[in-house]
Amino acid sequence: MNEQDRDFVFSESVKAGKRIYYFDVKQSRNGDKYIAITESKKIMEGNFDNPRVSFEKHKLFLYKEDYEKFVHSLNRVLSVAKGEITPQEARQAQAAEAPARTDAPATGEEGLKLDIDF
Repeated sequence: MNEQDRDFVFSESVKAGKRIYYFDVKQSRNGDKYIAITESKKIMEGNFDNPRVSFEKHKLFLYKEDYEKFVHSLNRVLSVAKGEITPQEARQAQAAEAPARTDAPATGEEGLKLDIDF
């Protein structure tokens, strides 16, 4: 059994045209489980007589401390995409949930103020 087999817990895939999405539950060395989401896209190059097939992959790792936030935000985005709520309703709900942060990036609405001394 190699190291990759030891960290593997469960996998599910979704085939969608030229893409396949893999949802893998893995386990770190310290026993914590995390999710690896991989998008694999089939790329055909070359000509009909000599095709070359390759796969472009993108990975996202999701750790246990972020599960609830991730699922909550994904559900809100899906609700907008499905037309169940408007983007404005989603932004209002998001703003109502967000704690006041002093390290938040500027959104452009409040303007950028710089005070630099040399």
